[in-house]
Amino acid sequence: MSFADDSYSFCRHYEYETRSEQWQSICQKPAPPTPASPRASSSDSDGGAPTTSTRLTDADINFQRVSVSGEDTSGVPLEDLERASTLLIEALKLRSHYMEISDQSFPTTTARFLKTVRLKDRYDNLPVRTVSEIIRKQSMVSFTDMHPTSSLKAPHAWDVEFVPDESYIIKPVNGVFHIYKDEALTSELNFTYPDMSQFVNDMQVMCNMIADGPLKSFCYRRLCYLSSKYQMHVLLNELRELAAQKAVPHRDFYNTRKVDTHIHAASCMNQKHLLRFIKKTLKNNASEVVTHTNGQPMTLAQVFQSMNLTTYDLTVDMLDVHADRNNSRLREVFLKTDNYLNGKYFAQIIKEVAFDLEESKYQNAELRLSIYGKSPDEWNKLAKWAIDNNVYSSNIRWLIQIPRLFDIFKSNKMMTSFQQIIDNIFLPLFEATNKPSENPNLHRFLTYVIGFDSVDDESKPENPLFDNDVPRPEEWTYEENPPYAYYIYYMYANMTVLNKFRQMRGLNTFVLRPHCGEAGPVQHLVCGYLMAENISHGLLLRKVPVLQYLYYLTQIGIAMSPLSNNSLFLNYHRNPLPEYLARGLIISLSTDDPLQFHFTKEPLMEEYSIAAQVWKLSSCDMCELARNSVIMSGFSHNIKQQWLGPNYFEDGISGNDITRTNVPEIRVAYRYETLLDELSNIFNVNQKCHVKENE
Repeated sequence: MSFADDSYSFCRHYEYETRSEQWQSICQKPAPPTPASPRASSSDSDGGAPTTSTRLTDADINFQRVSVSGEDTSGVPLEDLERASTLLIEALKLRSHYMEISDQSFPTTTARFLKTVRLKDRYDNLPVRTVSEIIRKQSMVSFTDMHPTSSLKAPHAWDVEFVPDESYIIKPVNGVFHIYKDEALTSELNFTYPDMSQFVNDMQVMCNMIADGPLKSFCYRRLCYLSSKYQMHVLLNELRELAAQKAVPHRDFYNTRKVDTHIHAASCMNQKHLLRFIKKTLKNNASEVVTHTNGQPMTLAQVFQSMNLTTYDLTVDMLDVHADRNNSRLREVFLKTDNYLNGKYFAQIIKEVAFDLEESKYQNAELRLSIYGKSPDEWNKLAKWAIDNNVYSSNIRWLIQIPRLFDIFKSNKMMTSFQQIIDNIFLPLFEATNKPSENPNLHRFLTYVIGFDSVDDESKPENPLFDNDVPRPEEWTYEENPPYAYYIYYMYANMTVLNKFRQMRGLNTFVLRPHCGEAGPVQHLVCGYLMAENISHGLLLRKVPVLQYLYYLTQIGIAMSPLSNNSLFLNYHRNPLPEYLARGLIISLSTDDPLQFHFTKEPLMEEYSIAAQVWKLSSCDMCELARNSVIMSGFSHNIKQQWLGPNYFEDGISGNDITRTNVPEIRVAYRYETLLDELSNIFNVNQKCHVKENE
């Protein structure tokens, strides 16, 4: 490896290079006494060997470090570095503000750096909340019940605590629900959120930033440096990482916990599984009435007769899951929660998928269920479906996906304004929070819901930017669909108020994890940066170096689905996943739609297997991806402690337990130290600028 600039030189170091005392005091914590260390005698509930080592710091990990020497290590003129530093810190503060008020997570390392900044803007006095401070209060499953023999039969899954009812009045104001203490609407609970004008201004600031030439050059150079540094790290330390993994008893990639962070419930099974289920159901329930057509009841056998099909004729090709042309009736019968049978067959097949996950023990999934916003009773129907059919598993959590289909509803005269969609999606949630006893099923179901997703084809033409004159939801009565940012803003704003309300009531809160950056304008990724805790896909980050660098600095989780992308948008070999992983972005592998893209009984393992073969991922890379998937998932705090270690939310190696994650301390220390170096590079310059100004 060589660099044109002589000021750059890569050196091998066997001892940790001590940083300046200023940043050491900010970013490194003293290790607690050995007896108090949770890692001093930890053991995994599923057979992991106990560890007896004392708690180490990153500096104690012995490996060959790669560093840059010289007075100027950024490779750009000082003026450009100062300007880039100011802009990047402004962007970091914007995200910390949006995450703080919506009760979503922000990385502790970046938060500590931000606390040192003395820029005078409207966020100066805002306390930055850390990951460990805002762990969501979700279903707190006891350790003994972590993996029951058959969680689907557990009678206590839906026995949740009910808080007392309140009598607050809930009314929308400019598309966002406000909560009042009396019917006269004179006294309001002060739940703040960014208004539309502030969001528009912040979007414009970010869009100007990503188009800034010098900043693009700076971020591109830093990303290239991160890639090169990682290659050097692997060259020097690959064998040490492998030796560290071999030294851990019981644990390997197969029995490390992994979560499918992006998978749709209606296609969570593979084609052969669905075909086998349909044949079995037709054999055993042929005379059961499953639908009404033209006012006439139709049995399952009659449905197949109307399609000129028998069980012998049915094949995977005949099922035609890709095109969905001739099998809409089959989808209605087997893959819907709201049909004539109230989703009976769909619940059964979800239970079969859940059983497979429980059998594997180490695989988990976050299934997406749809709420369309067509009517206010969708939520109660969905909750009733889950509880009546006991669709519960300790290996599954739910995300609610909201399709962006207002234009279709409007053209079919199902609603008059966009406000109706907001009312149908969010008002039932506020009512269930306000009066749980009047909405018992929904209250129980929401215990296992971790957040919201926004789905649709991102490549649809739209005007991605709008100004303060954009119509409010009650005024949006056009046939045209609102842009992506409009949907995301009103989801975020209402979720922010809902989270504050639920937090006040002692209930679990939600996060925003939309499909983002698969196709379409890059402004979608700006929305994700400002308002989403994690995103799905993120392919377009490869074209926007400023945003990619910011996603790295803020450690935003990205659930990537290379096999899905290969079929729809981007050839597998051009997928940026290995590049993102090398640079240190928080990446997880997910399946998206096993019904369309996978062939085996374990689609998530199929995804890992193909990625490992095509990109030559090491065992350490695979375990790092698995660990990332658990960290960015919505499983509860105590479950993550069981899977990753009691201190998983801490920085550096203190947050890693190799006996559970199988990720070597060397890899974790490298990631942490590299992030510290990048943040120090930016924030040191900013501090020097302020010193000069004061002089």
